[in-house]
Amino acid sequence: MNFLRTMPVEDILTRGERSGLVRRLTGKELVGFGIGIIIGTGVFTLAGIEAKDHAGPAVVLSFVIGGIVAALAALAYAELASSVPTAGSAYTYAYATLGELFAWIIGWDLLLEFALGAAVVSRSWSGYIANLLGLPQAWFGEDATINVGAMLIIAALTAVAVIGIRESSWLTNALVVVKVAVCVLVIVAGLFFVNGANLDPFVPPAQPAESGASVLEQPLVSALLGMEQSVYGFGGVLTAAAIVFFAYTGFEALANLGEETKRPRRDLPVGLLGSLIVCTLLYVLVAFVLAAMVDYQQIDEGAPLSAAFQSVGQPWVAALISLGAVTGLTSVMMVELVTIGRIGFAMSRDGLLPPKLSQVHPKWGTPHRMTIGGAVVIMLLAGFIPISELSDMVSIGALSGFLIVALAVPVLRRTKPDLHRPFRMPLSPVLPVITALACLYLMSNLDVVTWLRFAVWLGLGLLIYFGYGRRHAHLGQRSGQPAED
Repeated sequence: MNFLRTMPVEDILTRGERSGLVRRLTGKELVGFGIGIIIGTGVFTLAGIEAKDHAGPAVVLSFVIGGIVAALAALAYAELASSVPTAGSAYTYAYATLGELFAWIIGWDLLLEFALGAAVVSRSWSGYIANLLGLPQAWFGEDATINVGAMLIIAALTAVAVIGIRESSWLTNALVVVKVAVCVLVIVAGLFFVNGANLDPFVPPAQPAESGASVLEQPLVSALLGMEQSVYGFGGVLTAAAIVFFAYTGFEALANLGEETKRPRRDLPVGLLGSLIVCTLLYVLVAFVLAAMVDYQQIDEGAPLSAAFQSVGQPWVAALISLGAVTGLTSVMMVELVTIGRIGFAMSRDGLLPPKLSQVHPKWGTPHRMTIGGAVVIMLLAGFIPISELSDMVSIGALSGFLIVALAVPVLRRTKPDLHRPFRMPLSPVLPVITALACLYLMSNLDVVTWLRFAVWLGLGLLIYFGYGRRHAHLGQRSGQPAED
């Protein structure tokens, strides 16, 4: 059972002090990072798609539900991040509480989440920049055989991520100012074109899904219970909530910056909770404006917000939205590339991935090998796989991570009751268990094919762990219990 061995918290904290990563970030910069990664495809694209396909105007409720679950998870992250400020976030927390195998699984899931998330966003970016500048759809559109635009933006941002965390922060915060301004513009300008008729009925009655839909496209909970496949109604709201949860994924990226934050015990909770509160408010208001401006059945799925303002004779607002989408999506990719580097760095430092991936650049102080390696994989995904095949996988990867983090809170309180906790999740263990169940329920509302793909990814990860990671884990070598025993 040595694959359930846990890493002492003391070792994690000591290791973080001599990691080679440079502490340069403040609480304010962390909030900027958080907003930078959260606001992106969710508000500029998914709100319209899910209103049209699953929830109608009640997509507003879907964002509220997703925001509540994300807030619960953020409370758990805030406690663990302030107590154990380290690179690796949920991966490291699982290593300290649930054991090495669970740590590997969650680290593997996080790499999936951020790699696919960056690929999805890069393809959205490519489509928006093509519309904004009139670039050829054969290279930049979703119908392109090879999405060159998506691959080029990943390559350019990787260079910034490798050069340094402070430079990444500057670029991210500059882009955040632009996209938050655009979101505020959408809300204020859109209020002048609210049509109450478009909100009636707020929750469209449930109706059977299109004939010919495969059981693989049905939510898992419906398939298991033998329920008839349907859209809209409260079931559609929950399905949309599970999918738009993609919009909230990413705030956990801040927990990976614990070794690069000046005062992590104070600033990490501020960054996690502050950025999530701002983004949830903006999401709900933008979704309301969109639903009130356009009949949900007529929403344009390609560029919902831009098309909405075009339809009411405001092309200048539509142009600014396209600009905001480009800048917003750029900041999301920037933070996701930074995060992949830190997660891989932590796993490599522990011996679960090859040691060269945890080497820090002597000049720039960043895990350059892991960042570049992850970027190559993202470029391949972004160049060849459509958005529709990628986005649901991001949600299931994030929710599985949140579930484990929520459970880690009461476990660590029991195993390390004297650990200094600058921030404490309230009502433990009740609230952490509720958080874990909420994550599991949202996961059950994702379709069967997403679960099958997730199972394949987990199977591949387990092969790598038992074939390499378990035998090379530094924890086993230090304890004198090599995994072959």
